[in-house]
Amino acid sequence: FMNTELQSIELNGPGRGTARWGPQHAGALELANLYSPGKRCQEWISVVLCFSLMAFNFCHLLVNFHLGHMWYILLGIVAGILTADFASGLVHWGADTWGSVELPIFGKAFIRPFREHHIDPTAITRHDFIETNGDNCMLTVIPLAHMAFNFLTLSPAEHYHNYPWHCYVMSLAIFVTLTNQIHKWSHTYFGLPGWVVFLQNCHIILPRKHHRIHHVSPHETYFCITTGWLNYPLEKLGFWSRLEDLIQSVTGEKPRSDDLKWAHKIK
Repeated sequence: FMNTELQSIELNGPGRGTARWGPQHAGALELANLYSPGKRCQEWISVVLCFSLMAFNFCHLLVNFHLGHMWYILLGIVAGILTADFASGLVHWGADTWGSVELPIFGKAFIRPFREHHIDPTAITRHDFIETNGDNCMLTVIPLAHMAFNFLTLSPAEHYHNYPWHCYVMSLAIFVTLTNQIHKWSHTYFGLPGWVVFLQNCHIILPRKHHRIHHVSPHETYFCITTGWLNYPLEKLGFWSRLEDLIQSVTGEKPRSDDLKWAHKIK
């Protein structure tokens, strides 16, 4: 019943009646209609390139595997996961907090989904694989292409020397690619595969209960959405609020002003 629960939170205000979170919210309808064929094409290209490069690099990692690298491999994988979690928080915080859907090109293409998500949190569960993961795949194409170039041009000795770094980049790329899929699972309360629920319950990936903390308005905390491991320490440090205070003092811009504008939209 959590999907229904998330959609039924009410926004009340003098003189404007009641507006609901969810797919019938005026802002959610408008934002969903801004999803364009050009955006869809970009997502398809990103997904195909990302997974092709990932398969190529993974095969080369297997070919160049040495047992002597085992501890470095494990360290690289964990470091990649932590970096991906922090990067997810940084991007999520930046897009939630600053900018506007009206920004040329970037606004409709990349900020729009964040605005839609706060007023229709379950919209992501209705997105297919391409729409869910296209933007994250785009982010990993350049580092994966650079890794593939290295595998094609470096000597065996250089491959051996760079192997732990390649494991780190591969781990980072995999978890960045999967971040929005993991995020989607954190909003899905029915029909999840057992292995996904197991990973959530073990907090290997972002748990559903953990992510609900972020969706308490005004959405100003717990931004990391890959594993969520860094949310508690960053919150204890006041990392995001301090960063917001610094940016506001320099620019005069108010955090989440555009997000609130869409949340209060009624027509």
